Amino acid sequence: MNYDRIKEKLEILADAAKYDVSCSSSGGNRKNTNKGLGDSSSSGICHTYTEDGRCVSLLKILLTNFCIYDCAYCVTRKSNDIQRAAFTVEEVVDLTMNFYRRNYIEGLFLSSGIFKNADYTMERLVRVAKKLRLEQNFNGYIHLKSIPGASDELMREAGLYADRLSMNLEIPTESGLKLLAPDKDHQQMIKPMGFVKNEISLYKDERKKFKSTPKFAPAGQSTQMIVGASPETDLQIIQVADHFYKNFSMKRVYYSGYVPVSNDARLPGLGSQVPIVRENRLYQADWLMRFYGFKADEILAKNNPFLDLEVDPKLGWALRNITDFPVTLQTAPLEMILRVPGIGVKSAYKIVNARKFQNLTLEHLQKMGVATNRAKYFIVVANSNKNLIHLDSVHLKNLIVGDTKSKFENPFSNQTSLLNDDTFLR
Repeated sequence: MNYDRIKEKLEILADAAKYDVSCSSSGGNRKNTNKGLGDSSSSGICHTYTEDGRCVSLLKILLTNFCIYDCAYCVTRKSNDIQRAAFTVEEVVDLTMNFYRRNYIEGLFLSSGIFKNADYTMERLVRVAKKLRLEQNFNGYIHLKSIPGASDELMREAGLYADRLSMNLEIPTESGLKLLAPDKDHQQMIKPMGFVKNEISLYKDERKKFKSTPKFAPAGQSTQMIVGASPETDLQIIQVADHFYKNFSMKRVYYSGYVPVSNDARLPGLGSQVPIVRENRLYQADWLMRFYGFKADEILAKNNPFLDLEVDPKLGWALRNITDFPVTLQTAPLEMILRVPGIGVKSAYKIVNARKFQNLTLEHLQKMGVATNRAKYFIVVANSNKNLIHLDSVHLKNLIVGDTKSKFENPFSNQTSLLNDDTFLR
């Protein structure tokens, strides 16, 4: 093996993979069997943070950065003058096993440009996963990126060896995709999403009857949208995400702020990178839809289609609906408690349970993890200052934003903490 050449390929293809953020393994539960290597658990694997705060690692590479498509927003587009490389199936397997044995990684995220055609590329991705499982007895996490246009047979085989499959929607709307990637259409991406959803359901039903039935993509499927390469509003983006959560049982929708890679006139200028805070706000809005009972049309409206970059979307909703407050925590339904800024999901359930036995105070709420410096403006408890509830929404926003800035020198400097710490949604 030419190790210098392998190292060169790794540098090229790992760098090219950095634009794909759709690589969480949350929900995987593959167990180590037959004295194999690795173990994928529900805590998650890749360069991300789990729910318990652990940072976990993943070998994240492209099989190749050659591509037959010329998508304006993609660094690997065929017209881009970049250094090209491609791994063989055996090279990816060897890299994964060697990195795992050295404790560098806990799993593999494998994507690819499309060379020759969809089936040719997808077949190689599947071979990597199959060799790892059957020949190397590898039980760690494997995430495969599905290739638009690949056959159902290959997609089915991929789901039997991978923990998660993902198909990137790329641009949120069909019109935006046609503008920037005229060789593609959303149906190429939506069709395999529907196939994977149905196969997951079929295999789950079959396992109820026969325990020997193999699992199919046990960590589900995910997708990713590029934000800011095309002119979609935040409302359009979260409506699309909401559609895929409801109709395709999507585990996660990821949002990737556009990074300028071209001076193509169809794209924003090279100096106009999407602010990281916009990406963060979309993740927070996504969190509200998934865990807090919000609908996309509640978070934003046609006359207000962009998220406020100064405040998180939950606080933004509360300020726009100030007449729904204050909420009396002693008697309010769980659904309304979840809408109080400063109260997270776990704290909301603690409140509902604790109020059966005592009249709650601010001190009680603090012990439950409530951000009372924010929640106090929107609630009534035994010792709350009711005078504060008479502030109008403009003054209240300024008061809370000022208080936040005094505690955090730059509240948007750490992307990871915003995506994983519920305090910015509470």
